[in-house]
Amino acid sequence: MATPIDPTSAAFLLAENRNMPMHVGGLQLFEKPEDAGRNYIRTMFERMRDVDAVAPLFLKHPHRSLRTGGQLVWRPDEQFDIEHHVRHSALPKPGRVRELLELCGRLHSTRLAWERPLWEAHVIEGLRDGRVGLYTKTHHALVDGVSAMRLLASTLTTDETRRGMPAPWAARPRPRTAAPSDSNLADLPMSALRTALGVTAEAAGMPGALVRTLRQGLRNETSAVSLYAPRTMFNQNITGSRRFAAQDWPIERIRAIGKATGTTINDVVLAMCAGAIRTYLAELDALPDSPLVAMVPIGLNAKQSQIASADGGNAVGAVMVALATDQADPARRLGAIHTSMRDGKEALSSMTQMQILAMSAIGQAPAILTPLLRMQGIVRPPYNLIISNVPGPRTTQYWNGARMVGMYPLSIPINGMALNITCTSYEGQLGFGLTGCRRTVPHLQRLLGHLDAEIAALEVAAGL
Repeated sequence: MATPIDPTSAAFLLAENRNMPMHVGGLQLFEKPEDAGRNYIRTMFERMRDVDAVAPLFLKHPHRSLRTGGQLVWRPDEQFDIEHHVRHSALPKPGRVRELLELCGRLHSTRLAWERPLWEAHVIEGLRDGRVGLYTKTHHALVDGVSAMRLLASTLTTDETRRGMPAPWAARPRPRTAAPSDSNLADLPMSALRTALGVTAEAAGMPGALVRTLRQGLRNETSAVSLYAPRTMFNQNITGSRRFAAQDWPIERIRAIGKATGTTINDVVLAMCAGAIRTYLAELDALPDSPLVAMVPIGLNAKQSQIASADGGNAVGAVMVALATDQADPARRLGAIHTSMRDGKEALSSMTQMQILAMSAIGQAPAILTPLLRMQGIVRPPYNLIISNVPGPRTTQYWNGARMVGMYPLSIPINGMALNITCTSYEGQLGFGLTGCRRTVPHLQRLLGHLDAEIAALEVAAGL
């Protein structure tokens, strides 16, 4: 039976083209249990493939025709073939992480076909250290990055002896109470965009906050809205090919820098990215004189920030952060980023949750509408890239005895935004996933070395 597709999901489907596949992905690394036999990885793949039943979310695909009046609807796949969706891959020798990331980049480049459910999973063997990779991708019309992370976590356990764990796409009993979902501002929900246009009554209370924020933007002070992002090599049309780079660093190193400098972990992460991007662009003789601007989704606790929230939970907003890439000194760069983040949070703290969504939608709208309306090169980019941080499991996780030892997100570059940096915390490590257009962002893997150099430079600047 066909069901209507909500406006947010439809927007992701309609915005997609060959050069802009709109799926999110993830790479998990697992260590085999000590008693694993020679056929362990094959058995792991078969257990993921041969599920008793597939959850409805993973059985539907988009469809539109004259019968639907041209409207997009979800329709169950009458000829569902799980072997198309769950695949077994192997790396070429020498089986380094480099070959794994190269494969993930190529898999992430391929657009998901509408005639089938919009997801794939690849069990990957061939790493010379014996670890197993699991690359998954799911269309953003089905789930966002946070939801995908939670879906994976729901199939893992802290008990290394537990067996019989389901695959993420396996049908399971519905929980009695569904947990409330967080809004992810990188998604630009259509409800938030409508709010930004003043459809809801509560948005009418925004003018004071809007005027303050726009005044900061006009003074070239970024907060919730950015009007002064410089044009960079990242802000142009992209191709469909992707390159993926990933690495993790101990959260304790990042926390120590923050403690020594009076800044937050998120500030330090942004400073790492800013320093790495500054070095990268300088090497390519492409560093603009003005500082780059990043869109950073943040969560604001309603009780701490005194934001009115009907649910009393977290209000989620987007802050436009000046990355101080015009500053050569790491300490000055970190200080400027800390100030920019603080000003952005203060701007949002005076708003209600609905106003935060609306304000963030205003800041987001140019980035989304510009590529949709084919206006690249006419409208200046509101920001240069997205840098986000998605919390993951804090404790060691297992899937049928295999210990998860790493998790790295793959995100969505779009026209005018060729680089996306997403971080995920897990077991005391912060995993950076860098997804970029293969042609527009050459030598993406060099950013990993620059990130490593930058955290070391920040430690020196902090006196550690």
